[in-house]
Amino acid sequence: MKEGKPKNIFIKGAITASFIAESIEKHSVKKNIGGHSIFLGQVRADEINGKKVSAIEYTAYEEMAMQKMHEIREAVFEQYELTCMHVYHSLGKVAAGEICLFVFTSSAHRKAAIAACSELVERIKAELPVWGAELFEDNTHQWKVNQ
Repeated sequence: MKEGKPKNIFIKGAITASFIAESIEKHSVKKNIGGHSIFLGQVRADEINGKKVSAIEYTAYEEMAMQKMHEIREAVFEQYELTCMHVYHSLGKVAAGEICLFVFTSSAHRKAAIAACSELVERIKAELPVWGAELFEDNTHQWKVNQ
């Protein structure tokens, strides 16, 4: 496992389409990449007990989350032949329809990129100390058990 400093994966507010596009564009100079896999998590306007979700307010134990993400990152790099891996998660208020999670993996071959991306998403959801409060149109809220 490579030693290194945990990267800050958090972005205040929604992850914009321009941020995602710029991330993809930066990889065009890497000629050894043959496949990318991208997961975009979007806030849903669910209806819960007759109330519609208008946004989610994300909070995290940031230092612990960054350390855990570093451990996950290193484990996934050991398991798959990846060229690049990028993970970004929103903090703060993200409206329904906006992006709150961006996972981007790259490899010489598509299968490794796709498998690694899928594993990353599942591990992020299961292991990172990130929480969301569903905010409803009537200005009430409820905490979500899973992010």
